Amino acid sequence: MKCYCICDFKAPLQMMEKEDFVPQGTQVVLDVKAAGVCHSDLHLWEGGYDLGHGKRLELKDRGVALPLTPGHETVGVVRAMGPDAPALDTSKHYLIYPWIGCGQCAVCQRGDENLCAAPACLGIHRHGGYATQIVVPHPRYLVDIGDMDPVLAAPYACSGLTTFSALKKFDPAVLQNEPVVIFGAGGLGLMCLQWLHAMGGKGAIVVDLDPAKREAALQAGALAAIDGNSDTLVADIQAAAGTRNIWSVIDYVGAPATATQAFNLLVKGGKLVIVGLFGGQSEWSLALFPLKAATVQGSYVGNLAELRELMAFVKEGKVRPIPVSRHPLDQADDTLMALHDGKVIGRAVLTPSVE
Repeated sequence: MKCYCICDFKAPLQMMEKEDFVPQGTQVVLDVKAAGVCHSDLHLWEGGYDLGHGKRLELKDRGVALPLTPGHETVGVVRAMGPDAPALDTSKHYLIYPWIGCGQCAVCQRGDENLCAAPACLGIHRHGGYATQIVVPHPRYLVDIGDMDPVLAAPYACSGLTTFSALKKFDPAVLQNEPVVIFGAGGLGLMCLQWLHAMGGKGAIVVDLDPAKREAALQAGALAAIDGNSDTLVADIQAAAGTRNIWSVIDYVGAPATATQAFNLLVKGGKLVIVGLFGGQSEWSLALFPLKAATVQGSYVGNLAELRELMAFVKEGKVRPIPVSRHPLDQADDTLMALHDGKVIGRAVLTPSVE
């Protein structure tokens, strides 16, 4: 099997050849049909996160060992199963849930493996989908995608799940009656627009610096798309919303500027959900939290039950696919760098060819 690996942080991905995987116990080996390229892969490639004021969270100190095959948005077909694995239909395509925990702690037992303190996530702590084969520890992490195109289905494992879980953190009644403000019109922002429509939301006003991404947001159904560099940003957003009262904001960038702008928009009792991992540190006035009765909540991907729930929406035809570009596996490094340079509209997906 072939895989493209991070062998050194911030260095080009390297192609490696390994022996075919032999599954043990309940493991399942799948031939990879599609592997999404995500901003989280960039943070992995960079080796950490900017915490602001010169501080960094270093992944090498958090259980990430190199060389590592990235890729956590993966669709595959069963190649082999371990002797203890429950039976699976080997003719089907499966979307892989990658946010795996220890399986034993109270958090995992309640179904929130994505929040486990001892994670074993595919593409981060275990080898992922930038490869011709991938190993999954148990069939319960496989979601049947039916007759969907694997390339369109792959991003649901992260961008789809992350945006779906973020929206579920808001009061449904507020979403149905008030527009959401979304910072960032990348793959996550565009996916969020689709979930908002599927969930009966009133709509969203999208903020982004890139004219092409703003246009993509409008094509995806945004009520308005506003330049984040506007000198009258707050007034522009309020005018598009038809009100000064902004109840719900999602920040898919997670930079000091966007987080500050997002918080400042909130009306009393409003809620900000931060998803983006650009990094840095925000200088919020602590007094404004009680004065505004504001809620600021982080959202980290989603759990397995949410992935199954969102895939039901997709199968019912309630979600339009976002723009997706297809790339051969041997272009893994070029594709990741295109994402790094902001040249990807929507989502980029690698398509390994199994020999």
